[in-house]
Amino acid sequence: MNTTKILWVDDEIDLLKPHILFLQSKGYIVETCNNGYDAIEMVEENPYDLIILDEMMPGMTGLETLPKLKEIRPTVPIVMVTKSEEENIMNKAVGSKIADYIIKPVNPNQVLLSIKKNVHSQQLVTEQSTADYRAEFGKIANSFFDAETFADWCNIYKKLVTWEVELTSSTDSGIKEILEYQKNEANNEYAKFLRRNYLDWINSRDEDSPNMSHTIMKDLVFPVMDEGNKTTLILIDNFRYDQWRSVNSLLQGLFDIVQEDLYCSILPTATQYARNAIFAGLMPLAIDKIMPDQWLNDNEEGGKNQYEEFFLERLLQRSGKQQKMTFDKIVRPEAGRRLLDNIKRIYDADFSVIVYNFLDILSHARTETEVIRELTEGEAAFRSLTKSWFEHSDIFAILKLLSEKGHTVIITSDHGTIKVDNPVKVIGDRETSANLRYKTGRNLSYNSKEVFEITKPELAQLPSSNLTSTYIFAYNRDMFVYPNNTNQIIRYYKDTFQHGGISMEEMMVPFIVLKPKK
Repeated sequence: MNTTKILWVDDEIDLLKPHILFLQSKGYIVETCNNGYDAIEMVEENPYDLIILDEMMPGMTGLETLPKLKEIRPTVPIVMVTKSEEENIMNKAVGSKIADYIIKPVNPNQVLLSIKKNVHSQQLVTEQSTADYRAEFGKIANSFFDAETFADWCNIYKKLVTWEVELTSSTDSGIKEILEYQKNEANNEYAKFLRRNYLDWINSRDEDSPNMSHTIMKDLVFPVMDEGNKTTLILIDNFRYDQWRSVNSLLQGLFDIVQEDLYCSILPTATQYARNAIFAGLMPLAIDKIMPDQWLNDNEEGGKNQYEEFFLERLLQRSGKQQKMTFDKIVRPEAGRRLLDNIKRIYDADFSVIVYNFLDILSHARTETEVIRELTEGEAAFRSLTKSWFEHSDIFAILKLLSEKGHTVIITSDHGTIKVDNPVKVIGDRETSANLRYKTGRNLSYNSKEVFEITKPELAQLPSSNLTSTYIFAYNRDMFVYPNNTNQIIRYYKDTFQHGGISMEEMMVPFIVLKPKK
């Protein structure tokens, strides 16, 4: 039953009787008055879902009545009806935050359309989006079995993210459960695909091999630099494709998006491996062999990402790049403010790199802080918080300045994250790494059907802490737990965002190239 209640304010309301009867025939409750004073009194005493307000009335005009109604009911949409198409009248009405306007003579279907747009849009969008996704469900499911390359899987992931974003505001919980099920199935099939192909991508690269952490500087970043424009690379730790989709609208007035790709993070999808590989242009095993003093294994004490600038300088030199470079790593807010204060050094450089760690910090804070966990209860909430942070961050302020200065900007990450909820038991000794999504050690005991195992790390270009080291990686939403503290780990880490393992969310990393608006 339609319980939508409308107030129509017009000094010639008697002449609008056919329009009102038309709306009533559609089930709407329509109340009327013929002046602004009565309208204010009625709005004070009654809740309305929408107000239709005539712009030209004797006594108090519609434009004079409008702010008073907004003060009483700030969230109620108001549709202005006007005889005039003069721009200054439109500007005043829009500036007063009307929801819509209609030009006289009023057409009843035009009024109905405005009501649907401003009162029922959420319901209509939900119904249409749900119908569209249901129609697409089978095609997406079939594509899992047709996907033969990493690029095919990236297209699947992009479609799923598109629907996830599209259905964010849907009130249909059933369709969201179906989408969650399909994402889960997609990750299961992607894991099988990855298991068949990963070692070939690392060791015998061909045209179907994806760009990976250790190749993106040479294959993706350097070609952009070589175009001759000043270039800034912004690497946001833990930045996923769906989070990029949540913030890209903020940049539309500043930049044109000229490239929007996904590359493949290496395994483990963890910062010390993936980010070092990016800046060194080398797999971890090669870093360990060539620069042993700059590589620490999981079981060794010390910071694991201390030499990124050193790695990049070496890579630039060996690649024959002469561009003047700056490198900044922002871990705390004050570092971002200092960079803003010293932005000229970025203006003056040919190639600037900014590593921003906020999302990684937020992921860990979500695990450890109950309030943050409540604020990011689900994927949609995490995206929303990401957008809010980005909009008010120093990095967004820097992007505005870079746009003004004409810099090309590359935005990427080292890996993504996935929300974990399924425990998989592993037994290891004290030397075993602590990460929930991958383990490396010499005495690991596990069910080989539940993990992706690499018993010879050199085959995956990974270093060994000893002669019998093994690496295992968790699939989909799994997390590794020890039998002696399973319940404790589940309570603490269930539904937290983790990285290090195998999933589309962790491995398919956004690579975005932005050119400033001219």
